[in-house]
Amino acid sequence: MSRARRKSAPGDWRMHAVRLCLILFAICILGRLFILQVLDHGTYQALASGQHEIFRELFPERGDVLMHDLKDGTLVPIATNQQLAFVYADPRHIEDPKSTAKALGELFGYDDDTVDALEERLDKPEDPYEPIERRVDDEMLAKIIALDLKGIFYVRESSRLYPEGEPGSHVIGFLGANEDGTRSGKYGIEGYFETELAGVPGFLRSEHDISGQLIAIGDRSIQPAVDGADIVLTIDRTIEYFACDALERAVLRHGADGGSIVIVEPSTGRILAMCGNPGFNPNDYGNVSSIDVFNNPAIFYAYEPGSVFKPFTIAGGLDSGAIEPNSTFNDSGSVMIDDWPKPIMNAEGKVYGVVTMTEALEESINTAMIEAMRRMGQDTFVQYMKNFGFGVRTGIELETEMPGNISSLDLGPEIYAATATFGQGITVTPLQIAAAYGAIANGGMLKSPYIVDEIRYADGTVDARAPVDVRRVIENKTSRLLGAMLVSVVENGHGKRAGVPGYYIAGKTGTAQVPKTDGTGYEENVNIGSFAGFGPVEDPRFAMVVRIDHPRDVEWAESSAAPLFGEIASFLLQYLEVPPTRTP
Repeated sequence: MSRARRKSAPGDWRMHAVRLCLILFAICILGRLFILQVLDHGTYQALASGQHEIFRELFPERGDVLMHDLKDGTLVPIATNQQLAFVYADPRHIEDPKSTAKALGELFGYDDDTVDALEERLDKPEDPYEPIERRVDDEMLAKIIALDLKGIFYVRESSRLYPEGEPGSHVIGFLGANEDGTRSGKYGIEGYFETELAGVPGFLRSEHDISGQLIAIGDRSIQPAVDGADIVLTIDRTIEYFACDALERAVLRHGADGGSIVIVEPSTGRILAMCGNPGFNPNDYGNVSSIDVFNNPAIFYAYEPGSVFKPFTIAGGLDSGAIEPNSTFNDSGSVMIDDWPKPIMNAEGKVYGVVTMTEALEESINTAMIEAMRRMGQDTFVQYMKNFGFGVRTGIELETEMPGNISSLDLGPEIYAATATFGQGITVTPLQIAAAYGAIANGGMLKSPYIVDEIRYADGTVDARAPVDVRRVIENKTSRLLGAMLVSVVENGHGKRAGVPGYYIAGKTGTAQVPKTDGTGYEENVNIGSFAGFGPVEDPRFAMVVRIDHPRDVEWAESSAAPLFGEIASFLLQYLEVPPTRTP
């Protein structure tokens, strides 16, 4: 007989079961320790550092805004970050919330209610974190450190800095406070590219117990922040500074309300400079008399341009074949328009007799512009004005661009087209004027003006901008003919003070009336002086418009805007190292 198997005692199975449970429990503990000490080491190391590393992980660095220095090929920050202190509390370490709140309140100048509220927040023994004050400078931080308050800590955080101050302020905008206490970009590049510059905040996810305390072995994870992108502008630092300074001096010299300048590279559409006056210091943006000063006058304040608009009328006439530079017109000093009770007159009621279209530009004859429109046809004239880009936004990547208004040209009656031929009854922005003159300079091809060269993201990718052709407005031959006519305006007409010895400069003055805000007609003794042009005409390196709002000491643009244009044009030709092409 085979030997009977020995039966196990019931207690043996229980021992095996206990051993198996202990082994499984030990494996779970070891696995959890491996996760905590190895896989989640960074998370708990950050938590152990008293919020400092958490702050750095969760809050992204705002991107810089940079502009070019063409001479040395470097990039210069126009908006960057500086390190200031963020003061916070860990109430778990605070022994006397009342005295701590009082001491901080005295330093920061809090009122009694704010001190009481702070005391209440500090009196939470289970709370690991309470924010107190941001943007604390080194002097104030030294005073806080000297108090040696238990439970009060600080970390360095980025604060926005604008090294150039006021020049270019309308282009850059500023980083401003929101109603909820957060900060975001306002106006200009800061506002338009808020999402790209701000980056993506990280987050901390963790488990809490019923009292709100962190559970030491609970699940938690950190998603690191993604820093903001850097924005590289087309602006040249030296050109921007010179143009903005020249504009400020001109505004002061003429006792004007303000002004604006746009300088564009005709062959590409790159904005080399854009200035507005009065400006503001983005480091101290709250110190302004009115928030209206934040609006960029080069793109926001559309105006009736006056005679700087006349070259576009001539462009349509030339391009359509309706007129030639030497086409003649017998000026009687006025023109009657059907269904309009009053004649349209020349400035100062002048009568010029028989003139060529070139002479009409030189003398800025209103009636000749109406004749050019009639010869090409009203519908053709309107289409050319739309093709030049008026009445729609250019798409410049800046906050608050306005489209201007040429809608009256679609109403039908000839009076609207007639007045538009010399820049009345329609509104445009300085940027639109600069881009349109750039099209004349660029052989008739309208380029989309742009102010951002590239966007550099934190992961190393680069979004580069490139020149964009909008449309061909006029033929190359028309461009050359009109350029020569505009050179004649500078040398023989009202634009003499915009000329630069040794160069052929093309351009046109414009003295525009200002419509009344509370009725029909125009303000008495109020005007806007403009000069728009480009140079040198044989190989244009810049197109520019300058505008002076309500100069008090002179009436005509040839004495206000034209000299400013000439000053900046002379500088540009030297700075860009363009050799003279004629004997001065």
